[in-house]
Amino acid sequence: MSEPVTAAARRGGRWIPLACVACVAGMIGLAYAAVPLYRIFCQVTGYGGTTQAADAGSDVVLDRMVTIRFDANTARGMAWNFQAQQRQMTLKIGETGLAFYRASNPTTRAITGTATFNVTPPQAGAYFNKIECFCFTEQTLEPGASADMPVSFFVDPAIVDDPDVAGVGTITLSYTFFPATDKQADVAAVASDRAKAN
Repeated sequence: MSEPVTAAARRGGRWIPLACVACVAGMIGLAYAAVPLYRIFCQVTGYGGTTQAADAGSDVVLDRMVTIRFDANTARGMAWNFQAQQRQMTLKIGETGLAFYRASNPTTRAITGTATFNVTPPQAGAYFNKIECFCFTEQTLEPGASADMPVSFFVDPAIVDDPDVAGVGTITLSYTFFPATDKQADVAAVASDRAKAN
């Protein structure tokens, strides 16, 4: 013969579904927060080659030189032509440099793109500061349009005090443009344009 369920046990049983729902909601919230929190972590630490943002150039310029190489890529589904206007430049550590990338939209539709970026070696990301960069905002190119996109930057002189990167003589700044995530129609249009071209 089974024992009768007490009122306390019934009340306790009601909390289990609520606890499960709260746990699932919390996990979903953490999943949505993970990307922006990871982005903030990378920007603060330079992890994975993430660069830093600066309001102005460095007030210290060293005699030591560093070579900056420039790399340009487009993600799958991005129909833009995108390239660096210069292969590399050599400047003093702490000196402000200005480089240009050029993007062109050869399609018959306006396309909005967003650039991701990093530097190699990844440890140099904590010392690579961008003052002005096209990667801070979405870029829209009308059909057949082109744009020169500047990036103003400097390498923080503190790099020479970090034993992990003190000997680095070359840093590669790399950008990849991809269709803006909220512009799904652009992705379909790019696929259609490429299919017509083939």
